[in-house]
Amino acid sequence: MAHSPAGTGRCQSAKSGPAAFTGQPAPLTASASASAIRWYNFCAMRLSRRDFLKLTGLAAGGLMLPPVPPDEAPRRVEQLGRAVRGLYIYARPSFQSEQLNFLGADSVFNLYGSAPGEDDTPNKVWWRVRRGYVHSAPVQLVGWELQTPTLDVPADGFLAEVTVPYTQSRVGPGAGYKFGYRFYYGTTHWVARAIVDDEGGVWYGILGDRTRAYHWAPGEHLRRVTAEELAPLSPEVRDKRIEVSLEGQTLKCFEGDRLVLEAACSTGVPLRRENGRVIYGTPVGEWQVIRKRASRHMAGDDLAADDFFDLPGVPWVTYIHWWGVAIHGTYWHNDFGRPRSHGCINLPNETAKWIYRWTTPSVPPERQELEARGTAVRVDY
Repeated sequence: MAHSPAGTGRCQSAKSGPAAFTGQPAPLTASASASAIRWYNFCAMRLSRRDFLKLTGLAAGGLMLPPVPPDEAPRRVEQLGRAVRGLYIYARPSFQSEQLNFLGADSVFNLYGSAPGEDDTPNKVWWRVRRGYVHSAPVQLVGWELQTPTLDVPADGFLAEVTVPYTQSRVGPGAGYKFGYRFYYGTTHWVARAIVDDEGGVWYGILGDRTRAYHWAPGEHLRRVTAEELAPLSPEVRDKRIEVSLEGQTLKCFEGDRLVLEAACSTGVPLRRENGRVIYGTPVGEWQVIRKRASRHMAGDDLAADDFFDLPGVPWVTYIHWWGVAIHGTYWHNDFGRPRSHGCINLPNETAKWIYRWTTPSVPPERQELEARGTAVRVDY
């Protein structure tokens, strides 16, 4: 998804908390309502009801969870999933089968393995869930790993990654402050401060690279990214290039003539036809890496636009075009192999991280971004 130049964003004054923490983006819709999450058995995540209410902020919002339904026969949980938007549970892995239930956006649920779809659709992957099947496209695969937070924040801050399905940020360092953005699993953020609240909890202060306002998240929900995991890959190889196919929706990485990575991607959507050929949102041509950021808040400029987007913490961003077109991680869909973006090249987070490390220029761990020309990128039909 192409980013727009840094702007004012959606901000409003905070009416509570110390003056130092004024300036709050309009909260994202709190779609994880009681009806949205009633279906999930949170015992699988080793959370008490009280802990989950505290995590999501539902307790502060006055929402209550209904009783958890009885467990079914034991199954082996293969993965956790998060609904990136509202989705239906189907009786079979087919959109033509009976709709059994509905999951609201940000519902978190167990996945019990994949199943091939029965429909003639590009994405045939379905997940088996507790009471049927959900299509994989709107399901982000997530984890649950609490961290030991630190108060040792360098003067330049440090990069951190969210390790829970989502964490609800606040406009100040404590659960009593107003909601800010939700930060989702796998998103990356630059931590600039750490503060202990009145209850002894550590909160990380994340200075928005777009809003220039602080958003505070529980330190136990973010993992500090180490210098070792940002070390360049194959730094001795000079002849590297990336090839992107718009019609095939694939990305390939080469060292010389040797293919070292091939992955399904999601490029810009088709815009129009010219001379019988589809013109995509991703520009065709010979490009190269021109800038890299480990984290970027991407957002549209027109709040009234049907396709407006507001995505904090987009991870592992490798820019290849002055428009703002980049290769980057994705947490708002899991539908790779189909055009889905405004122009950027969407990849799973871990694949985008590999690209970030493999391409040149290499970004030092203490730097938030680096602008320099590097690895060649060819985008073709």
